[in-house]
Amino acid sequence: MELDPIIATDTSLKQAEDERSNGTISKLLGGVNHTLRKLIFRVISSRPIPEHIAFILDGNRRFAKKWKLTEGAGHKAGFFALMAVLKYCYEIGVKYVTIYAFSLDNFNRRPDEVQYVMDLMQEKIEGFLNELTLINQYGVRVLFIGDLDRLYEPVRIAAEKAMEATAKNSRTYLLVCVAYTSSHEIPRAIHEACQEKSEANSIRVMNSDINHGGQSVIKVVDLEKHMYMGVAPDPDILVRSSGETRLSNFLLWQTTNSFLYSPKALWPEMGFWQVVWGILEFQNNYQYYEKKKKQA
Repeated sequence: MELDPIIATDTSLKQAEDERSNGTISKLLGGVNHTLRKLIFRVISSRPIPEHIAFILDGNRRFAKKWKLTEGAGHKAGFFALMAVLKYCYEIGVKYVTIYAFSLDNFNRRPDEVQYVMDLMQEKIEGFLNELTLINQYGVRVLFIGDLDRLYEPVRIAAEKAMEATAKNSRTYLLVCVAYTSSHEIPRAIHEACQEKSEANSIRVMNSDINHGGQSVIKVVDLEKHMYMGVAPDPDILVRSSGETRLSNFLLWQTTNSFLYSPKALWPEMGFWQVVWGILEFQNNYQYYEKKKKQA
């Protein structure tokens, strides 16, 4: 198995990768080639394919501890897993992929860890911009979701460049939630919806077009258009790695009728078979969730 050059820069991460790649199971599962993937995806595509999958990337630090890696190497390994998972999702026909990259609450972690993740995020976004040929092959438009003003300036600038560089793509979408929590998104949407109604009422009063307050009611649609995630349909599947079922303040408004899938694999261990199994589980429960959506 070819070793990623970035892995090779970290001795402990390289050692862990060597051990994993030498395992019999890893050889069998990790060696799934493109032709076999296409065959498996063709079979899966005979049933409903999720339009939108959201991921909580859980387990990077535990992975580092498990493999006795240097500090921060777990986040690097998690990035490699993300690239593979994105490729599988787009190949099978998933249009929207959302990832929970960095919570607002994560700013409360140790300053050195926050700095490391910010530096890594900047490095990967800039590296991403160097792969625009591949990105355009899949027609990926990248959107960063959350309170972007909270990001360190170099990361925010890199994020803005990535969004600008992919703005004309529309075949597939990658939504990266950074500096995000639902407890921030929902009150913000309420505030902006109320402000919009207030301004509209003021205009009507000035034009003597008073409708007894009937147009002042805040409806669900008014809130949703002010949500950060208003740019995409609600997720069909919410995946949290590491076997955890907590939503951790992520897409609480949008996942009422989403299928929750919690594979045991830590995030850096996520790959082809976890994606396939999650979609198969979704398909097995498809009729139930469609019924729930219609009743909502």
